[in-house]
Amino acid sequence: MIGGTLRSIVALTSPEAARRLSATSILLLPLGAIEQHGPHLPLNTDVLIAEAFTRHMVERWGEEFDLWQLPAVPVGLSREHDWAPGTLSLSIQSFVLLLRDLAGAIVHALPARNLAIINGHGGNRGILETVLHELQGDFALNACVIHPFDLAKVEGQPDVHGGKSETSVMLALAPEHVRSDLISRQVGKADADTIQALIFDRGTTWPWRTDDPRLANEGVIGDAAFATPELGHVIVESVVTQSHAVFMRLLESQKRMR
Repeated sequence: MIGGTLRSIVALTSPEAARRLSATSILLLPLGAIEQHGPHLPLNTDVLIAEAFTRHMVERWGEEFDLWQLPAVPVGLSREHDWAPGTLSLSIQSFVLLLRDLAGAIVHALPARNLAIINGHGGNRGILETVLHELQGDFALNACVIHPFDLAKVEGQPDVHGGKSETSVMLALAPEHVRSDLISRQVGKADADTIQALIFDRGTTWPWRTDDPRLANEGVIGDAAFATPELGHVIVESVVTQSHAVFMRLLESQKRMR
């Protein structure tokens, strides 16, 4: 514990940051989004989830892998939700520049050279896969991205947006933010074949949106009515457990960079 906060960079003093971290320390960067999540989840759902997953990983594996939590980046790429009030989105150019500037600041200010981005928003994924090459090639940062809902090994999971899985995780991690009385049943509201074709099909990429009535109802793709805190805890535990292998592989990758 550092100043009452578990392995948080911002809780350190400047001399402590230089003394306690090393080149093999792993920095965890929660990355979220500010966007609509239907009538029952708040705009900062992805930020809350990314930060909570990060905290749980640090609590479980912090000492073993020398993990340190960075402050969250709250805004990402959310153009698929820009029809909805409250949604904020960076341009692709701004998003990439922000990540590059952060990488430069990290290598200037901290001795750690390992970075795991904990991505709470699926819309950030495509650009992150490309940016990783720049973080390594231009900044010598050994980096990876953890996508929690994809990392989880839970049968029948994941769904797409604001549905059973995401709402279950919120019920487990931040139940006070879930408007359970506003959850409506989504069964039969969207066409499963259209969801498969426009979102999951790897052969063609489409600019799908959550105001498309073929995909979503009230901005939700999935069925939040079946969400439970028990399922949320199962997902969280699975993600935290699976992250151990990710951190091991990240350190192995650093050895190959030297």
